[in-house]
Amino acid sequence: MLRESLAERSLAAVWHPCTPMKRHETEPLLAVQSAQGPWLIDTDGRRYLDAISSWWVNLFGHSHPYMRTALVQQLEQLDHVMLAGCTHEAVVELSEQLAALTGLGHASYGSDGASATEMALKMSAHYWRNVGQPEKNGFVGLAGGYHGETVGALSVTDVPVFRSAYAPLLRLSATVPSPDARQALAGESAADVAGRAAAALQAWLAQHHAQTAALVLEPLIQCAAGMVMYDQLYLRLARALCDRYQVHLIVDEIATGFGRTGSLFAYQQADIRPDFVCLSKGLTGGTLPLSAVLTTDTVYQAFYGTDAARAFLHSHSYTGNPLACRAALATLELFEQLDALQANQQLAQQLSAALAPLNAYARVRNARHMGMVWAWDIDTALPDFAQRYHAAAKQRGLLLRPIGRTLYCMPPYVLTSDDVQHLATHMLAALEDCLQQEAQPPADFSFA
Repeated sequence: MLRESLAERSLAAVWHPCTPMKRHETEPLLAVQSAQGPWLIDTDGRRYLDAISSWWVNLFGHSHPYMRTALVQQLEQLDHVMLAGCTHEAVVELSEQLAALTGLGHASYGSDGASATEMALKMSAHYWRNVGQPEKNGFVGLAGGYHGETVGALSVTDVPVFRSAYAPLLRLSATVPSPDARQALAGESAADVAGRAAAALQAWLAQHHAQTAALVLEPLIQCAAGMVMYDQLYLRLARALCDRYQVHLIVDEIATGFGRTGSLFAYQQADIRPDFVCLSKGLTGGTLPLSAVLTTDTVYQAFYGTDAARAFLHSHSYTGNPLACRAALATLELFEQLDALQANQQLAQQLSAALAPLNAYARVRNARHMGMVWAWDIDTALPDFAQRYHAAAKQRGLLLRPIGRTLYCMPPYVLTSDDVQHLATHMLAALEDCLQQEAQPPADFSFA
């Protein structure tokens, strides 16, 4: 009997995320054996450019020697200790650096982005309780917002495919219009759309601020909504409105942080200071799971005391894990050593030039770009465009995963000129391959 392949063994043992498992009867799993730089290598030795940074987490390429050395050194010193009643050098140093970079402090740690959202929501509502306003326990977010898939995070997520099945479990939050620049009317700018959306937010807060703890938003790019991009004016207006109506501003930098929008954190482009910032994904450069929430001294002081009911009670066994914290420190060190934000400006120019033929393709709508993120809406009748494109791209040595009919790329920051050409050439070719299939019957699956 032939030994089963790694992909076959995985299907028999693993429940893969965000996928109707029956799909893999027609769409084989990509069995990755190793990775180097921006490239993944499967068990047959084929190479795939990781053009979505393994779900937006990888910054400086896979198997980076500096990251590997930092993790080995940390493992030799301290693998883990609980953070309740204990501390260690890596978590202290990381917290100090994140405070210096954000202007916020007293970092609290989780394992993933959804956990960061949960912590920020709980901190905000608990703060208002501690200061004698327990009725301020509701939340409002942007239409199309995505903040994670745990129960609390789903309550402020407005992507139906993720939350519809679990709606009975959720305390659904309100939504206000997104400042999506694609909504511009004739003669309007992206800033005009931002102004209209802010006016809607003002009207909502004027009526509901007394019961509202916080506004939750992804700054500048709503990623899971289809790489929705908007003008920084909205962030400035939202900050002013939150101040006026005494509502916290929570910025979800889980996907947009660490250089993805061109600045280290997206909110910095608006020159504002949020009340909470949620970090994850690129925080460890794509090596280990870690998330963090930073907040103001005002919020922290509202929890300070000896009463357990007043304290912030949220933890998990691996909170502030030394290995993950050391990976995050190494990531921040690489930003400095490589002058990554400046280098990304040059790489983005190179990529934008190479991707120009895709922008001009007849079936492309709303070509857009910010920092190290590019996106295109595809004019297609294919109900399963995302799946067909994903398969076509794999055939051409690319890992891409469209969101509905939105094609995008968010690559690591280490592409060579050859990598750029491979990405641009095969993105367009895969699109042509995919659209040639429009007359064929849809495959037996529904979403990406």
